[in-house]
Amino acid sequence: MKITLATHNDGKLMEFSELLPDYELVSLTSFDFALPEETGTTYEENALIKARAAREAIGGVVLADDSGLSIDCLDGAPGLYSSRFAGIEADYDDKIEAIWHLLDGFPPEQWTASFFCVLALILSDGETRTFEGRVDGLILPEKRGTNGFGFDPIFYVPHLGKTTAELSHQDKNAISHRGLAVQKLRRFLQELKGPRKDA
Repeated sequence: MKITLATHNDGKLMEFSELLPDYELVSLTSFDFALPEETGTTYEENALIKARAAREAIGGVVLADDSGLSIDCLDGAPGLYSSRFAGIEADYDDKIEAIWHLLDGFPPEQWTASFFCVLALILSDGETRTFEGRVDGLILPEKRGTNGFGFDPIFYVPHLGKTTAELSHQDKNAISHRGLAVQKLRRFLQELKGPRKDA
């Protein structure tokens, strides 16, 4: 089964390709198409906005995700705005610095946080499904690890004693918000018994 991943993010494409090795994934970098603005009020709404826009433009099977980092002492911020709260042009180094700035004044033991992810899948016949994942942890005041991308170097998982950037791809995929959502997606796709790219 070929799946168009509604993203221009190469890091996401690589991670999803590792999570879904039995399926052929292509990103929007293969198409002359820009995603619409994320105007939803929930992760699910934003994921569906992206999936429906990509489906209308490209057709076929489409998968979109919306994810974010919610920090408890910041009342859940940056949350839905994780990718753009520090400015559209900000890279993740800038975003991490902005996170630390927002946390200035709160004791580190209050820097509890969660990653959330919602996947939206639209099949060839138009059937739509969503799948959720969540992982809890702490924000660290320094970066640790070089794996992963985004906020991974400062997101610490206490029961593992590591940031998600210190985990192997396999270990991260087993516990991450995206990995847990994809596990649910995989079970659904396996139930469909759809054609595999290696079949």
